Order: sequence, then C-alpha cells, then structure tokens
Amino acid sequence: MQHKGLYLGLSALALLTLAGCGAKSSSGSTGNSKYAANQELNWTVSSELASNDLLKATDTLSYTVLQNTQEGLYRLNKAGTPKNALATSTKVTNGGKTYTFKLRKNAKWSNGQPVTAKDFVYSWRRTLTPKTASQDAFYLFQVKNAEAINKGKKPASSLGIKADGDYNLTINLTINLTKPVSYFKKLLAWPLFYPINQKAVDKYGKAYGTTAAKTVYNGPFKLTNWNGTGKSWTLAKNPTYWDKKAVHLTKINEQVTESTTTSYNLFNSKKTDETILNGQQVKNNQNNENFIKRLPTGSQRLDLNENKVKAFKNLNVSRAFSLAINRQQLVKNVLQDGSVASKGFVPAGMGNNPKTKEAFNEEASVKSAVSYNLTQAKQLLKKGYKATGTKSLDLTLSVSDTDSSKQVAEFVQSALQKLPNVKVTIKTVPYVQLMTQQNNGNYELTFSGWQSVFADPINFLDVFESNSSYNTGGWKNKQYDALLDQSENQYGNQPVKRWANLVAAEKVLMKDQGTIPLYQQAQPQLLRKTVRNVVYNPAGVPYDFKLTYIAK
Repeated sequence: MQHKGLYLGLSALALLTLAGCGAKSSSGSTGNSKYAANQELNWTVSSELASNDLLKATDTLSYTVLQNTQEGLYRLNKAGTPKNALATSTKVTNGGKTYTFKLRKNAKWSNGQPVTAKDFVYSWRRTLTPKTASQDAFYLFQVKNAEAINKGKKPASSLGIKADGDYNLTINLTINLTKPVSYFKKLLAWPLFYPINQKAVDKYGKAYGTTAAKTVYNGPFKLTNWNGTGKSWTLAKNPTYWDKKAVHLTKINEQVTESTTTSYNLFNSKKTDETILNGQQVKNNQNNENFIKRLPTGSQRLDLNENKVKAFKNLNVSRAFSLAINRQQLVKNVLQDGSVASKGFVPAGMGNNPKTKEAFNEEASVKSAVSYNLTQAKQLLKKGYKATGTKSLDLTLSVSDTDSSKQVAEFVQSALQKLPNVKVTIKTVPYVQLMTQQNNGNYELTFSGWQSVFADPINFLDVFESNSSYNTGGWKNKQYDALLDQSENQYGNQPVKRWANLVAAEKVLMKDQGTIPLYQQAQPQLLRKTVRNVVYNPAGVPYDFKLTYIAK
C-alpha cells in the first residue's frame, strides 16, 4: 500500500479486503427505506495519488483506488477470503501448480470492449517486461518463466499464462506456477494481478495511468477529476461494470488532508464522512458513536542507508541507533493512538505457527533488536566509531510532510542526538516525492512503511532479500536469502518446515540489525455511522467500497 506488501507512508495507510464479489443487492439505492437519497461518500486521505497504473503503483492509496476502479479474477470478502469476480470457476491441478479459470461473459471495459483472458496475459507480460521496471514484478515470479522474463533471459511469450478462446465465448485462462503457492488465490485478488486493456495502453502510451482520462476501467467505479497531481478526485459509479446493480454509491469524493486537524474539522462540520485520528483526538473520541479502532498489519521502521553512510555497515553503529530509541515511549507519549511498539520487522497478525499456534512476531522476536538502552547504545557507538575511523555523524532524516511523520521524526531526532557526536537534520517532503527518493536510494536515514498484501510473514521478509527492488539501503545477507529461497521453493507443501525457516530469517535480519523496527501503526478512525458496508482488511489493500451505501 513499500514492496510486496504495500508501501506505507508514515501517515498514509491501510490495505486489502475486498468486498464480496458478485453479491446481489436486495434492492437498488432508490425506492427503499434502507438507503439515503444522496449516495455520495466524502473521504479523506493523507497523501496525493501517486499512480493510476497498476504497473507503477507501490503504495497503499494507489492500490486502494485500483482495487475500487478495476477488477481481477477474485475480490476478497469481509473475512479476507477470495470470492469469484471475473472468474466463474477455478480448477487446480498438477499438485497445486496449474490453475484454470473460466471467465464471465458480461464483463466490459469502460471503452466498451469485453474483458477477456487475453487482457490478463497482456497485463502480466507488461508487468514483467524489463523496460517497464515494475518494482512489484517479483510477485509474479511464482509463475513459470516469470523471473527469467523479468531478467531479459526469456521472451514474454514464454510466460506460464495462456488464454484459450475468443472474445465472444467463455474464456479459459490457464496459469502454470513453478511451485505450489498456498496464498496464490489471495494474490490474484490484488490489483497487480488484474487485467489491463491493451487498446488503452496503445492509445495513451507512456501517459497511460497518469490522469483519470488516460485509463479505462472494469471495476465498480471510475476515477474522475484527477489530473495526475491534484489534491482531490472522485470515484464515480461505473455504468459498464458487470455487477453495477450491487453498487449503491454514485460517487466517492476523496480529498487530501495532510493534517488530521484539518480532516477532523471537516468531519465535525459534516463536510466529510471519515477522518483518521491522532493521539489526542483518540482520547477525546473514545465514546463517540462514530469511533472505530483499527490496527492494520503495517509497520513503520527506520532505514539506515549503508550505501550513503559507510559507518552503517558496522553492526555496533546500527545497533547503537536502535538501542537509543525508546519505542514504548514513542507509542505511549507521542503517537497515543493505539499504535504498538514493534517486536520485530514482521508485525502482529501475520500468521501463527502451524504446529504450536504461536504468533510469528512472538516466536521470532529478538529483544535486543528492539530494546531501549541508551548506556549500551553509547558504548556500542564508540566501538563503531573506532572500527570505522569515524569521529562524528551529521545525518539527514528524510520523512513525509504529514503531522504524524513530523512528530515521530522529532522524537527520533532527539533520541539519536543523545548519542555521542551525532547530529540529525529533519527533511520533510511530500509523500509521493519521498517514495521516489527512497526507491532511488536517495536518503541517509528515512522512515519506511510496509503494509502486507496477504497475511503471511513472507510478505514482509522478502522486502530485505538482496535482489528486492525495495531493499535500497544496502543490507544483504546470504544466509537470509538462502532461508527464504528454501522456504518458498522447497517447503511450499511443508508448512512446519517453511515456518521454521521464516522464523530463522526474521532472527537473522534482526540480529544483524538490517533495519530498525519502530511500531505497528494504528489507524483509529471516525466513520459516520450512516456509512455502511465499508469492507476493511487489516492485512491488505484496506478499503473496498463496492457494497458500501449511505443509510437513512
């Protein structure tokens, strides 16, 4: 919503629970006492929309818009279970390595063309083509020949996805995997795996997805009133959507408000139907009938760029920086919004040991990597200085320009400057700009957020594989890579062994202080009680508005 989860801004968040697909409405929005006459939803977000092209999207907000304006084989229901969307049936064969789908006949793009299996083939090949440089292409590596195609070693035509039939018939779509993947259906409900209309891409070229008008849509809504940089846009009901009878909202008006004070005031003046809350606002609204407590499976961390600051390659230095930060004080005295101090890189809610049922973040916890001990931190930093020939560190901490980012940055700045000869300057930039800088490795210190796409530890751990497009800070570990490779490529059908490898990998990352986990970010919210059926998923793209309606 930053890799194989979703890139999370320190303030922008959320993720994956799609509304039940193909659900039939009991009645339309008109002529029934259940529905208000005005079916417009007013929503706030904390950052600008980065992209409307699934190939270029990496953040939660972009994926949330794509999830609501496009559609794939499945959508997730309220329980996070994949349910048929464009697929009408699925057949799994070859020991879990071959999936064959039949697609519905009545799905159309907003340009009038039918949605076909060929659109999936085109989309996946486009994502994997080396020149497109999709950061999330690795998610497709489980498909036969995908990795070789992405590395330019095989042609796109060799990809293990095939369309049978023509536009006027039921289409069979066959996908061949390199190995059994237990969570593959959940991936198929994520926008990266959606189809794309080739006619539109050919028409708009490099401009595809850069504005609302230069994209076509096959989902419940269409993006409108977005010029590529604006701070407001609208999701309007899509008249060509195959299941439009189930869609009640006519519009979702989204407005960027970097400050929760602004969004809170808009909510109280009834100009919006929702707002995220900061710590003080949470305290003031515990008994508000509109209050909702949310704890997504997203984490915030401090990344140290070894490529920019050579001293960070020394374990004593990175451990000193981690030990200097009191996470409990950060969540209780600064954030005050229900956020939880991290026990490791992988947050709570990402799965349980298949044998003992122990939560991953408990079993894999390395306390020394997330503890607070300023005395020890100072001692370690002095050792690190000596080993690296460093006398002082004058660093820039790059963060987004939202209220919460600034608050946390000031706390971390104060904590790190208690270390000998450390100076930290805070640099705030718009979130979209910050993402670009992080993707290019253009930072010394930065806050990075990660939101899962599906509830499995691998969705976090693969961020720090040596070849990950999201691993821009320079940390690499061969043992870590080997553990993840074995867990996914040898133990796909052996859950106990796979789990043990994932636990071991997390411990390697934390003992080597490859990153500095800070907290699992809460998303407390005021949502007007008249807004019903907003499907929220703490472990994926957060909001699906397909079945949402405004009650009387």
